[in-house]
Amino acid sequence: MANHKGSEGVAKVGTSTIAEVKDWSISESAETIDDTVLGETARSKKIGLTSASGSLTAFWDETDTAGQGALSVGAEVTLNLYPEGATTGDTYATLSALVTEKGVSTTLDGMVETSVSFESNGAVTWGSVS
Repeated sequence: MANHKGSEGVAKVGTSTIAEVKDWSISESAETIDDTVLGETARSKKIGLTSASGSLTAFWDETDTAGQGALSVGAEVTLNLYPEGATTGDTYATLSALVTEKGVSTTLDGMVETSVSFESNGAVTWGSVS
């Protein structure tokens, strides 16, 4: 059985690696549609529309204009998320992502961080790096 360390992960906007990423997540979901009719004794359902959303946290790097800089609120970007790295044969997700929220935070004893939330605009596609 294969497993991977989180430190192998990579996130990119298009082909540009996003600098200083600490973590990212993506969650896919599907709506259900009730198609129960009179006379049935249990509900029945069908799968409806799918969607995805996620987030990304990085140490803030204002010089990363092609990565962090491209993730401004309201932007639509091609986001490529690699849970196991970005070398040949590795699995990754690609999606058209709408940036819905972005923040910057700092603490006295910590690093300046940026956080981004996104929603998919269309389906998420999973593939292998070629």
